[in-house]
Amino acid sequence: MNIALIAHDKKKDALVQFATAYKTIFAKHQLFATGTTGQRIMDATGLDVHRFQSGPLGGDQQIGAMIAQNNMDAIFFFRDPLTAQPHEPDVTALVRLCDVYSIPLATNMGTAELLIRGMDEGLLEWRNIVKENNGEEDLK
Repeated sequence: MNIALIAHDKKKDALVQFATAYKTIFAKHQLFATGTTGQRIMDATGLDVHRFQSGPLGGDQQIGAMIAQNNMDAIFFFRDPLTAQPHEPDVTALVRLCDVYSIPLATNMGTAELLIRGMDEGLLEWRNIVKENNGEEDLK
């Protein structure tokens, strides 16, 4: 699975801790991240992470492009709801794309725990079936 890891500045520590706690699960997948977040995860875990630009410089949009091309399977985006983000339109567009393409999106620790455990148990295998059917969700 292709998995994106994104975090606003005040949530980066939490995402790094999360990636460290679930390193063995993340190691089974292809990881993508926005700039600083990806570097911090690599430094803390030793995991291989493809890094895009930072979010405000277009990293969110680069991940969005992967979603639109059906090349992203899950996103862990630890958002900071209490701080205004200068690139909020990009964040909104990314969330919208997740909804349009039925990409599982965890925006907080609670949802992230459920998503990572579901991934580990193979509960997201439907994504592979959808991809094999050229993106069509009709799994008759």
